[in-house]
Amino acid sequence: MKRTVEFTYEDLVRRNERRGFTSMVKPVGSLCNMRCKYCYYLDKAALYGGIEPTMSDELLRQYIRSNIEGNNSPVISFAWHGGEPLLAGKDFFRRAVALQREYGDGRQIENSIQTNGLLVDDEWCDIFRENNFLVGVSIDGPQHIHDAHRLDAGGRPTFDRVLRTIERMWRNKVEYNTLTTVNIHSEGCGREVYRFLRQISVFMQFLPVAELIDDGVIQSPDTTDAQLAPWSVSAEGFGQFMCDVFDEWVVADVGNRYVQLFDATLALKVGVQPSVCSLCETCGSGLTVEHNGDVYSCDHFVYPDYKIGNIHRDKLSDLAYCDKQFEFGVSKRASLPRECRYCRHYTLCHGECPKHRFIDDKYGESGKNYLCEGYLRFFDHAEPYMERMKELILAQKPAAEVMEFARERLSQPSK
Repeated sequence: MKRTVEFTYEDLVRRNERRGFTSMVKPVGSLCNMRCKYCYYLDKAALYGGIEPTMSDELLRQYIRSNIEGNNSPVISFAWHGGEPLLAGKDFFRRAVALQREYGDGRQIENSIQTNGLLVDDEWCDIFRENNFLVGVSIDGPQHIHDAHRLDAGGRPTFDRVLRTIERMWRNKVEYNTLTTVNIHSEGCGREVYRFLRQISVFMQFLPVAELIDDGVIQSPDTTDAQLAPWSVSAEGFGQFMCDVFDEWVVADVGNRYVQLFDATLALKVGVQPSVCSLCETCGSGLTVEHNGDVYSCDHFVYPDYKIGNIHRDKLSDLAYCDKQFEFGVSKRASLPRECRYCRHYTLCHGECPKHRFIDDKYGESGKNYLCEGYLRFFDHAEPYMERMKELILAQKPAAEVMEFARERLSQPSK
């Protein structure tokens, strides 16, 4: 069912004021030295004839200049992703940093990069540390979970090599966090995964894997007749996984370990914009730039229908605020089915990421989030602790004081 896209006053103000945008850039497209079974990006090479060369020096300069000059945000962010972005090479990133300084004119510039960790050596660590890169490392947990899906291009397991990379970055004082997928193989292992990660990471992101496929190729949520990919986590399994992680965290690690979903939920509770776009009311502020300059509405929507331009001929700022991108962002709210609009946790979830909205709600309306039941379970479970942390923050007390409350509550037998 097609729903009318309505704009709020805040939508229009945000657009007219051009408050800033972010972009994720893929300097080698989907080129990668791994073959993760659940990867949603490897098949994007087909959009470019199966060939994805490294972004040219000319285009790199154009992208960096366009991102800086067209952005009125006080902090200009560069997020380097792939595929495996380190395949672009060390000199590529040295040039990128030099260009940022050339065009930055003293403005604050931040770089983050997501890597599978296989190529990181001491020289890479020097580049990251000397240029203040925040490095995200993909690791799915203990070896038996990680190696179930994260294999290299030769089909070999990667756990030992990734763990050595994390140890190397810690030794070289590189700032890093971990990105962990929650897939079918992770179900029932929330406590085990968290206990492992807390030994090697301070900041953790958990990414649910839920994809539609047709003839082995991952499809957009608009696709009809596609099937759920066999590696997808169940909604209930994802919810229980996050509840189990939360129970470990809330009794021992508040203020010492940070989990993105927990931080975002608490931010929404106290009326602050969350750092993760999937829980925002609207989206569309994060563009994806491919190796050839093509720009798409979002990293999860690199499909022809969502291409909005190319930086060879378009300014990045113009694309960030064009009609097509604006409507893409606002449609996140407008496309919600009735069940979502009246949900008790609407202000925390906002329907989550549109990429997961491919089931019908109880009224038969399309566009409900496949992971809905899992998020409901987590929000219900975490609510008393989130409310206590909200009270502590509003009283200007450390949120970590919730741990005593949590230990007492969780030690009580279930009714």
